[in-house]
Amino acid sequence: MTREMSPETGAVVELGGGTGKITEAILASGVPAERLAVFETNPLFADLLRERFPGVQVLTLDARRVAEVPLTDVGAVVSGLPMLAIPGGDQHTILEGAFRLMRPGGVFIQFTYGWRTPIERKVYETLELEWTKSRWVLGNLPPARVYWFRQAAPKSVL
Repeated sequence: MTREMSPETGAVVELGGGTGKITEAILASGVPAERLAVFETNPLFADLLRERFPGVQVLTLDARRVAEVPLTDVGAVVSGLPMLAIPGGDQHTILEGAFRLMRPGGVFIQFTYGWRTPIERKVYETLELEWTKSRWVLGNLPPARVYWFRQAAPKSVL
């Protein structure tokens, strides 16, 4: 999920930090702790993240509030949320907020265990998102795949 990240990525927001596996990978890619904000609503996991990753801003906010993150120059939002189980309206709120927060060219990264895109068609069409996806990661149990969502380039008018 973090293969394209580096210090040049800018600030990063992680949704659904859990126990910190993805957080650890983001930091290992060179993103400074003070440029990382992690959303985690479970208070036990949030406390664990604060203990494991000093300097990382851990927010116990719902992911629908992603646009409220007090960071600038956000280049990526990394999601560990179970998007297939999240209703389309909430998906829209999360992704619209993420792209409003990010600088132009920012990327929304999402993993899934499902066979189809984890974002509902109506959501990605309304927000004019394009995506690329990884091959199946068969070493993961269950097998998973990563999607990178970006806003489509504006169409030129001649």
